[in-house]
Amino acid sequence: MAVERHERLAGRLADERVDHRFKALPPDAAGRTVGELAAERRNLFTGGFTTPVLALDAASLEHNLALLETYAARHGLTFAPHGKTSMAPALFRRQLDRGAWGITVAVPHQARVCREFGVDRIFLANELVDAAALRWLAGELAADPAFRFVCYVDSVRGVELMTEALAGAARPVDVVVELGAGEGARTGARTEEECAAVADAVAASGALRLVGVAGYEGEVPDASHATVTGWLRRLTALAVDFDKAGRFAGLDEVVVSAGGSAWFDAVAEVFAEIPELSVPVLKLLRSGAYVSHDDGHYKHLTPFNRVPEEGALHPAFRLWAQVVSRPAPGQAFVNAGKRDAAYDLDLPEAQVVRSARDGAVRPATGITVTGLSDQHGWLALDEGAELEVGDWVGLGLSHPCTSFDKWQLIPLTEADGTVTEYVRTFF
Repeated sequence: MAVERHERLAGRLADERVDHRFKALPPDAAGRTVGELAAERRNLFTGGFTTPVLALDAASLEHNLALLETYAARHGLTFAPHGKTSMAPALFRRQLDRGAWGITVAVPHQARVCREFGVDRIFLANELVDAAALRWLAGELAADPAFRFVCYVDSVRGVELMTEALAGAARPVDVVVELGAGEGARTGARTEEECAAVADAVAASGALRLVGVAGYEGEVPDASHATVTGWLRRLTALAVDFDKAGRFAGLDEVVVSAGGSAWFDAVAEVFAEIPELSVPVLKLLRSGAYVSHDDGHYKHLTPFNRVPEEGALHPAFRLWAQVVSRPAPGQAFVNAGKRDAAYDLDLPEAQVVRSARDGAVRPATGITVTGLSDQHGWLALDEGAELEVGDWVGLGLSHPCTSFDKWQLIPLTEADGTVTEYVRTFF
């Protein structure tokens, strides 16, 4: 049912008309459907696309999808990749087709997008206390017996609000108690005693069902292998203690979940140590940035750097911008800025130059991005660096979580620039 629903809605997206709403698409394609434009297999550089234009490399994308699929299987992990990275249903479907248990989200809007495109297992890594969203959720659960939903709880007050909003619901909402990653970290109950109090409140709720424990190791202060694994062992010990106390009685499985994109090797290590509980354990990994990877933040933090024999992720994004000004020696400006490129963690990286004269591509030697304005990128040029007005500069981006959200329709390209598909995002 979910697959059929996804295919039907994917077809509807293919029928969406190309127009001014979508940045960088060829002006002469206006009026065509997305599917018709994809069938034309235009070239990113010669097919009428305007700059700046963000492209997603098809080969790198498929490599990354396959790598995390095999990684999770090799380490006995179930996988629910964080969808907030891309908010792209076409990528959700590729992940699900590669064995993902479901999709992780952070807020109600993201859960609605997942449901609209046939995702039948959702993990919401946040405490959900929005009454309107909870009423929507209750309706979804009542209408579809196959729909599985799990979310965080980290406070007694949160449990009270959820219970009030879910009064009369046909099915209880499954919840996991979130253990915070330490003082100064983000959300989550800070102590095991507070976690137990939240679990007691869930048991008394009637509208909720406790199914496990979870958290996010990426927020451990002064993160290192020792501090991250130390916190993860607190999380797994909490699951063991809850099980001994009979808190999971009547369940078919217990959910133990963690996993961002910087420390999933530590998650695999510690989750492998979980002892046998009264029921099987669903060891749920939630890493999401891997799907496109990046050329900055995660490029340096990926666990595959620490354990190279596991493989390597490939950066899949490249933002192409055009040189629009050379106002002084050693200085140039391209027409991509904060509206187009992620800039919250690291500036873009100049990687290649495509000549406006003959289309030849060369390394961006001696060219550095030094800043971003709203619609301009500031480039510093070493003496002897070649760059002319009209040249295209290919930029590597840092932090995929703030790259996808700036583009609603992203060309998926082959190595020669042929566009084979367009990835629709919903932010």
